[in-house]
Amino acid sequence: MSRMNNPIQLTEAAKLEIRSTLEANKIPDTYGLRVGLRGGACSGSFLLGFDTATEHDQTYLIEGIKVLIDKRHLMYVIGVSVDFEEGANGSGYTVSAAEKLK
Repeated sequence: MSRMNNPIQLTEAAKLEIRSTLEANKIPDTYGLRVGLRGGACSGSFLLGFDTATEHDQTYLIEGIKVLIDKRHLMYVIGVSVDFEEGANGSGYTVSAAEKLK
């Protein structure tokens, strides 16, 4: 586990949904929430999913939730916020990084 302060924020709704998903799907403790990038850093999109750690990852524990971030992606995800929203058109995770997109 890294000693760095948490590089990302998880909203209360996101934490509840992550814990619910882990429990409902009986996902083993060896898995964590992967936060990263898909594609290039400037034109890429955020990636979220459950995965196991590799030698390239930094592992963080955010209020009992294991978060995995590839060291090569870390500088691009610092400061992002992961939320879970439910609405008329469905539900899902959102990643916001307004300060990174300016």
